[in-house]
Amino acid sequence: MKPADLALLRTPGVPSLSPDGRRAAVAVTRLDLDADEYRSQLWLLDTTGGAEPRPLTHGPRDSAPRWSPDGRWLAFLRVASTDSPGPASKPQLYLLPTDGGEPRRLTEHPLGAGMPVWSPDSGRIAYSARVPEAGRYGTTEGVPPEKEAPRRITTLRFREDNIGFTLDRRPHLFVLDPFADEPAPVQVTTGDFDDRSVSWSPDGSRLAFVSARHALRDTTLFTDVFTCTPDGGDLRQITRTRFSIGGQVFSPDGGSIVFLAERLGADGRDFVGYSGAVWVVPADGSAEPRALTDPTVAVTDQGTGPVLVTDEQGTAALVLSESRGAAWLVRVPLAGEPAAVQPVVGGQRQVTGYDAAGGVVVVAAADPRTVGELVAVRAGVEQRLTSFGAELAERGEIRPLVELSATAPDGYPVHGWLVRPDGPGPHPVLLSIHGGPFRQYGWGLFDEAQVYAGGGYAVVLGNPRGSAGYGEEHARSIKHAMGTVDADDLLALLDAALAEPDLDADRVGVMGGSYGGYMTTWLAAHAGHRFKAAIPERAVTAWDSFTGSSDIGYFFTEAYAGTDAAQVAAQSPLTYADKIDIPTLIIHSEHDWRCPVEQAQRLYVALKARGVPTELLLFPGEGHEMSRSGLPSHRLARFDAILDWWSRHLGG
Repeated sequence: MKPADLALLRTPGVPSLSPDGRRAAVAVTRLDLDADEYRSQLWLLDTTGGAEPRPLTHGPRDSAPRWSPDGRWLAFLRVASTDSPGPASKPQLYLLPTDGGEPRRLTEHPLGAGMPVWSPDSGRIAYSARVPEAGRYGTTEGVPPEKEAPRRITTLRFREDNIGFTLDRRPHLFVLDPFADEPAPVQVTTGDFDDRSVSWSPDGSRLAFVSARHALRDTTLFTDVFTCTPDGGDLRQITRTRFSIGGQVFSPDGGSIVFLAERLGADGRDFVGYSGAVWVVPADGSAEPRALTDPTVAVTDQGTGPVLVTDEQGTAALVLSESRGAAWLVRVPLAGEPAAVQPVVGGQRQVTGYDAAGGVVVVAAADPRTVGELVAVRAGVEQRLTSFGAELAERGEIRPLVELSATAPDGYPVHGWLVRPDGPGPHPVLLSIHGGPFRQYGWGLFDEAQVYAGGGYAVVLGNPRGSAGYGEEHARSIKHAMGTVDADDLLALLDAALAEPDLDADRVGVMGGSYGGYMTTWLAAHAGHRFKAAIPERAVTAWDSFTGSSDIGYFFTEAYAGTDAAQVAAQSPLTYADKIDIPTLIIHSEHDWRCPVEQAQRLYVALKARGVPTELLLFPGEGHEMSRSGLPSHRLARFDAILDWWSRHLGG
């Protein structure tokens, strides 16, 4: 696989099913290298397999389709123009008749609209949208951002990577009639709050949403479920939890609300490694929430939230659960005590989106040969609906994902994978470290590993302690101890890979982004003799400055590194920069607010001043997610620079 093969990837979003379950709509995204932008369009699928998938829209950037309960309409988001500023360059809500016709634009929010959610009678649509303060973000004609009034900041939480300042553009809920001659969105919520994740009660009389409206919302991560009428009246707080709550949905009878949540420590900031869970609470808030899963089930919220199904076994929530590199769709019964979940879609793959209707479940799932295909499940029988990855797969460039296991010095088992290049060895080796750290490598097509294998490098991928998918003890073991057992695990997995006769132990590089960049720098300092060169990317290198410069620094540093100054310094890779002697390519984005560019600059200057062969590659206009969602030209330039670096220092 070559860098330009990114243009062959077709990535499906979250599918939406028609009420009878016979049809599904899904947005599919691809890179347009010639236009240097992303294209996405909606596809229509016959879940019975009676017709081939076909494009339903032509973009240029369509997403988030949602089928109306009466089956007659699709609401979706569209960016109509990628060239000019203004509302057309932001996602706006559109309406498309499912029996044919042209889509109709419904909104013109200056900062765009969020995912549409239909009322049960198909007469209204609810969604969230950021509301800019007067005079900001183009709301005053002729006043560019550099001429706006100064911002007076009085809170800790005031910005977010890939968005920018948030204190002057809070997300609020809106409701509109999509069939009015001139649809007029009604703002439902107001105030200095972030209101998200809206859902309707079955009778359409109330909205549920997630928000933090308590006095400590600036210094904690607690959120709660609220309800109100569709015009914003009768606001009620339903939960008073110590959780960070994700998506929520009413039960079919409207008597309960089912939601996803992650536990937090007593201070509201300790989020390290806690597994998510499914909870249910009376819709009037008359009782405390009740857990439907126990901590051994690692429920994760990837933006879909719970989807409820009712069958002969009763009503259950469909949610995602991570385990050993997989992400399964599982069934969680609403009745009874927490019990073992029932897999709906399992195996060596990663479900990324799902919906259910009419006795059918449709999922978007990645596996080692594709970034995502749609699969329908009826009565436990799977049927693949798409072949979006066929063109890339038919080229024969995708290298197999081979499981690895190792044992750390303390006897702890370590799990990972190896991607070998084609041809005989000995191959140079790259130890690639994921971000998070509460994330996981696993059973999906990882474009980076494939590109590096295409360049002639064997790639070692591992989930050391601190990663997701192996239980809370595994994930929390590096709390206030980063660079200890996680480093041991990574080196143990590398040793297990190097035992393979076709891998060259004398030509090894280390690389990673975010937490992976942290560990790359750490290993370069503490185990530099193991590596010929390093590439830390968008890395945390110094907790002291990260605390104040990162959008999440004030709580992330405390949660992972602690508050003791000596301990914080001891866990900062920059503290040991004088021990780094191997050539180092530092990659960063100029607009990264998650791991700000000063982290890269401090490391670069420390190494350069000592004469270490060091380069700094900076990408303008990009944030923390550049390697996954940055400009296509930047993503290709990044790959070219990385392959050039490894060619210079490891050969090929």
